[in-house]
Amino acid sequence: MDPRELLNRAGLPPEGRAEPLAGGDMGRVWRLGPYVVKTHPNPPRDLFPAEARGLDALAAAGVRVPRVHWVGEEGIVLEYLPPGADDWAALARMIAGLHTRPATGYGTDRPVFLGRFELPVGRSTDWREFWTRGRLQPLLDASRERLGELAGPLERFVRGFAWPAEGPVLVHGDLWSGNVLMAAEGPALIDPSAWHGERAVDLAMMRLFGGFPEAFWAAYEAVRPVPPEVREALPAYQLYFLLVHVHFFGSGYLAGVRRVLRHYGFL
Repeated sequence: MDPRELLNRAGLPPEGRAEPLAGGDMGRVWRLGPYVVKTHPNPPRDLFPAEARGLDALAAAGVRVPRVHWVGEEGIVLEYLPPGADDWAALARMIAGLHTRPATGYGTDRPVFLGRFELPVGRSTDWREFWTRGRLQPLLDASRERLGELAGPLERFVRGFAWPAEGPVLVHGDLWSGNVLMAAEGPALIDPSAWHGERAVDLAMMRLFGGFPEAFWAAYEAVRPVPPEVREALPAYQLYFLLVHVHFFGSGYLAGVRRVLRHYGFL
């Protein structure tokens, strides 16, 4: 869909020409003046409303996010945040603050997506049961054909690993460096897969593909120290993101799955 048409549907005046923006692996993204317009040629139902709900939840938890101007099944219109200087310490304090706010249980009552992968809806007070059944098992099932001989060891690992739990908090859910904006008003987060889980989910993604320097981690630890058992489990938590990459992008990510299994002696 033409981004100008989406702005018209939103009742917003198009300004300037549509400039493609990075971050379109799961859709198409443009900037038009003060707006960012995201669409997808064939989006799963509720994909964009789920993104809007995630942004609203993060904002309510004290996280800087772009304002949602309009959302529909065909796309979303967001505030454009002008770029600013890097401030990793401020980003760390903001994320640590998010991870300090307790929730009453794990999961979500409304649809939520990791990329275009729809995650099961539901809530639980048992982290291990929820994490294995409601997050890892669906991705294992979806990527089984590509996993090949890794599928069996991976399932045994997932069932047998002692997943540490500190207590539920709101997680961004897809917190790699590409979903961080260093904006003029301060760091902001975009593209959430927000639900209530263990902060280890966010920490694992922040460690998986790099992009967060030591200045970030020093400032984060000063506010919300990471206990040894959680730190030691982060490679295991990275399987969640590795599996969704295997599912969407192919066997090139199997090396990461193999690395995790070897790390814990399962290969």
